[in-house]
Amino acid sequence: MPRKKAKKGRKPIKFKTITIKVTARQKKSLMNYSKSRRTTPNKLIKKAIRPLLQNYAGLEVDNMLPVKVNQLELF
Repeated sequence: MPRKKAKKGRKPIKFKTITIKVTARQKKSLMNYSKSRRTTPNKLIKKAIRPLLQNYAGLEVDNMLPVKVNQLELF
């Protein structure tokens, strides 16, 4: 009887850790808000910043910096 081929799984997603500092009052507010919405603080923060970060993965930083009008261009 021939053996079945194993299914190829998806490529694992790499995660990176980001640390932010909040005041005690901000942390208390974050915990209370997430508890009232029945979610975790991590999911709440990710949902809040997703629209800001969604379309910028492939852009270069040089293209996003504005050029001053009075700047002299030598080259």
